[in-house]
Amino acid sequence: MPGTAITGTSWLYPFKGLYYFITHPFLYPLLRARLLPAVLLSTFVLGSLFFWTYLPQTAVLALFQGPLAWVNGAFLVLGEGAAIVALLFEAFFVDETLVDVFDAVLINEGLQGLVATLRTIHSDGENAVKQLGKPTTSAVYSPFSFRQIVEFILFLPLNLIPVAGTPIFLILTGYRAGPLHHWRYFKFLGFTQKERISYIKRRKLSYTWFGTIALLLQLVPVLSMFFLLTTAAGSALWVVKLERATRPRDGDSQRAPAYTDDPV
Repeated sequence: MPGTAITGTSWLYPFKGLYYFITHPFLYPLLRARLLPAVLLSTFVLGSLFFWTYLPQTAVLALFQGPLAWVNGAFLVLGEGAAIVALLFEAFFVDETLVDVFDAVLINEGLQGLVATLRTIHSDGENAVKQLGKPTTSAVYSPFSFRQIVEFILFLPLNLIPVAGTPIFLILTGYRAGPLHHWRYFKFLGFTQKERISYIKRRKLSYTWFGTIALLLQLVPVLSMFFLLTTAAGSALWVVKLERATRPRDGDSQRAPAYTDDPV
């Protein structure tokens, strides 16, 4: 199947997105616009959770895990914090920014034709961000998933399992979160629900690893929202590879690619 070798390295793309974001300054304005509220929100949520819930949850974990409870308790609180911060930030601050990061990376890598299906592009802009016009339809990077929130809560008791519980929790959470990072790509392709489900099913392992690594990065205190933005860049880079491997689009070869990550 085309793209199998590419999707096999899907776990690398969150890291590639981090490198890409850092080495492409035209993306920085998208971060600066959200940096202060991101830091304040992350600090408040994590501080509150550690103050009020770390010791009680660690005490419960200690009944099952002994000394490991102190470590897994921290992962548990960080996971809860990442979920709360992501939910609040995506709902009120950042989803539009994630769309802009995703689209700007695609434009910079020569996929203007793909982006132009859902938003206006100003070709005279001095960089990819400046070329972004208004979306022609509702633009959503990752839709709110009530099911994902419920499953996250249901999976929390897995952390009670010694040693293996926390990794299992992260992988199962990544299993659900991974495909959501390509929601906008599916919109670009005009997928029906049936086509989207079929596409995801064929790449479920790849999306699971992508989602798991993305979640791990979001567990980093205070920087979780920064990594959310860089992960959007990584998901766009994955799209670039998929598109170039399957079907070149009109205008994609008009500019030399600025990004290479061989071998893939």
